[in-house]
Amino acid sequence: MNMKTVITVALATLCLTSAAQEPRLRMRGEVIQTETPMAHDPVMAKDGDTYYLYATGMGIQQMTSKDRKTWTMSRQPVMTVIPGWTTDSVPGFSNHVWAPDVIKWHGRWWLAYSCSTFGKNGSAIGLLSSRSLSANLWKDEGCIVTSREKRDNWNAIDPNFAIDEATDTPWMVWGSFWDGIQIARLDTTMHIAKGEQPRTIARRYDPNFKPTEQNPTSRFAGTNAIEAPFIFKHGGYYYLFVSWDYCCRGAQSNYRVAVGRSKTINGPYLDRNGKDMVNGGGTLFLEGDKKEWEAAGHCAAYTFDGEDIFICHGYSATRNGAAMLIQRPISWTADDWPELKP
Repeated sequence: MNMKTVITVALATLCLTSAAQEPRLRMRGEVIQTETPMAHDPVMAKDGDTYYLYATGMGIQQMTSKDRKTWTMSRQPVMTVIPGWTTDSVPGFSNHVWAPDVIKWHGRWWLAYSCSTFGKNGSAIGLLSSRSLSANLWKDEGCIVTSREKRDNWNAIDPNFAIDEATDTPWMVWGSFWDGIQIARLDTTMHIAKGEQPRTIARRYDPNFKPTEQNPTSRFAGTNAIEAPFIFKHGGYYYLFVSWDYCCRGAQSNYRVAVGRSKTINGPYLDRNGKDMVNGGGTLFLEGDKKEWEAAGHCAAYTFDGEDIFICHGYSATRNGAAMLIQRPISWTADDWPELKP
């Protein structure tokens, strides 16, 4: 196995990659069909006449659909082989892969994924590529970025690709807790561009505010409870969706989604009151209704067949807090702020 060194973020962060390993996706047979699948951290893509849903799970959970109403779970995960560099870079990581993101750019599909252990920021974001989502073959493209405990005040999980339409330049946002949401420009290989440094663009609270409530999920991560960024372009703005507060506690979760917008992809992102998200701004977009959903978050937004669609996972109030897929159409106000249709 030939190993090579991947340089990330000009922070002297080293990841070991294997150019020879190519995780394979083999979709053999249909197993589960449902309109409301269980899914945690869902993202979607459309390739040909088929929708693909990717989510947190062993080797990345995958489902397909022709209409986004009935979903079929694949027998095989996306990653039937976990690249060796992931366990070298992230002690304690095995094969439970978190929070993927997928995008098509320059004729190729790119899929980023998170390697971590719960509540710690010794983490890494990996990269796969494929010519077709139905091709049954993903190539390991190595590591995009890593974070290290006691060295970095950010966490390399929850990636999202976004394209600057003016320059056709890829960017990536990521982050969970610590100092909040990070952004960096990528190169044409979808790795951090030379000389780029990650920069914080959103926090849950103003840096001078010290919340009295302790983090109920991790003694390491602190109380800056913001994560799972997603950038969506509409009209003249880039919209930054983030998840506030605490996930992953079933019916006890209080996850919710906030949004801000910017004329430029790298910010600043302001809420409806003009407050910068880097100083704790954000306009509440979605939260649990305590009837159908206790809480909801880790979202994505797309334009499919001319319609803007918002997706996330919600913690079901009627199914013991199970994380399940939510899909809602987006409408836009007269001053171009997103709202959810009933």
